[in-house]
Amino acid sequence: VLVTWQPIFSVLGISSDAKQRRSLHRVGTDNLEVDRYRRSCTKRKMAAANGVATAAVKRAVGKLTPATTSLLLCDIQERFRPLIYRGETVVRTAQFMTSLSKELEIPIVATQQYTKVFGPTVKDCFANPEEDMANLPIFEKKLFSMLTPECSAHIESLGSERTSFILCGIEAHVCVQQTALDLLEQGHDVHVIVDGVSSQQPFDREIALQRMSQAGAYLTTAQSAAFMLMRSADHPNFREVSKLVVNHMKLPNEFNGPLAGQP
Repeated sequence: VLVTWQPIFSVLGISSDAKQRRSLHRVGTDNLEVDRYRRSCTKRKMAAANGVATAAVKRAVGKLTPATTSLLLCDIQERFRPLIYRGETVVRTAQFMTSLSKELEIPIVATQQYTKVFGPTVKDCFANPEEDMANLPIFEKKLFSMLTPECSAHIESLGSERTSFILCGIEAHVCVQQTALDLLEQGHDVHVIVDGVSSQQPFDREIALQRMSQAGAYLTTAQSAAFMLMRSADHPNFREVSKLVVNHMKLPNEFNGPLAGQP
């Protein structure tokens, strides 16, 4: 073949060696372009993956802001009060959270489970019951979850920006848990105040907290939520909220006992 094509190369003034070198050059150039394209695709894929990962991280950290948050009080009623494990701490924590919400202009929504049997909402959940409960939306229910059609409609009326819900109440393994799961299923952030929820049995409370956490709820404390909502000591309500925190810390928190090795 080389003998056959050699005269043509000679006529064109191109040696067979030069022809081979040009062919190799084109192949090398083509391979280089393919390699560059592959690297470009890889970079784009990595950038897209990083974007998804960043979005996932933002969604997963669950920060609280007053403008996007609502406080839900689940069935903290008189009949339950003496029956609930660490019940007085739950009531005191609820009062702290309602006072905090009032200071930061966070809407509060409450429910009562079968009021005829279990009684009204405990007034001590509010620092100034007559004033604070005057316009409080309280929804009667028999459904275990707080999200009855009426309560859900009210929550929607608060605005689509309200996508984070702080949850306090009883019982942790029934109404609180089912409310949390319903909210999570709707794509909302749920922040369970662990010193503000309980059940009659400690074991039910403990398993409920695990269950809600596994489903995607954020477990936090009243004080932690308060400072996250402010973000900075420069917050205009910092002094007032700090007073609430100091006064709340002076009160007994029965949930500190098990952590300290006490019964």
